[in-house]
Amino acid sequence: MWELEREAALPTLTRLRCAIVGDGRLGRATAAGLREAGVTVEGPLGRGAGCQGADVVLLCVPDAEIANAAAAVERRQDGDGPLVGHCSGATTLDPLAPHEAFSLHPLMTVPEDRPSTLAGASAAIAGATPRARAVARQLALHLGLTPFHVADADRAAYHAAASIASNFLLTLEAAAERLAADAGVERAALVPLVRATVENWAAMGAERALTGPIARGDDETVMRQRHALAERAPELLPLYDALVEATRRLAAGAPA
Repeated sequence: MWELEREAALPTLTRLRCAIVGDGRLGRATAAGLREAGVTVEGPLGRGAGCQGADVVLLCVPDAEIANAAAAVERRQDGDGPLVGHCSGATTLDPLAPHEAFSLHPLMTVPEDRPSTLAGASAAIAGATPRARAVARQLALHLGLTPFHVADADRAAYHAAASIASNFLLTLEAAAERLAADAGVERAALVPLVRATVENWAAMGAERALTGPIARGDDETVMRQRHALAERAPELLPLYDALVEATRRLAAGAPA
């Protein structure tokens, strides 16, 4: 069957058996998305599953558990075995050895309490062989993801970018929410501003989308903001000062 696996042969993935290991948020979302696309899916299975009979095994487990989960996947007596992949953005293919390895990292947040779909996002893929890369690409396309390749040497930097874009954004919004609440303003009042900012960044890039007192050179307003933080949330001052400096560089056209 494997000789049919070509990048252009997208429908062949539906002829393979895919096992998902990891019954977390990403494992459940991935299994549901592949089933909706007509792929035969077993799981999500618990860690340590041998995945007998599977052609493709996708490990949706924490980074520290990838090697153990991969070691549990059984190889056939002829020495062949399923393609084994992980969903980590920062991890190389090394922990998957000796399996024929690939990776598929959906560039999408999957929160705990909200139904998630991966469709419409992008995905970083890699593969140890052309066959593995082709299957990673097919998995991404069946999930409605736009695949792009990230080399092993670039994975940590790529994942850091994702963390800044998503995780750190929430850290900033938590700080904004706290200060707004202290001023008697609810989080909902900030939401249109945040959405418009993200849409402007997507359309124009950070430098052109930047507004506010730093972009205007209004140092007096910046100092008033800083004094307010010193009184109400002094532990936020190091974060505020670092962001002011980075935003000044951005406003000047330098890398933030």
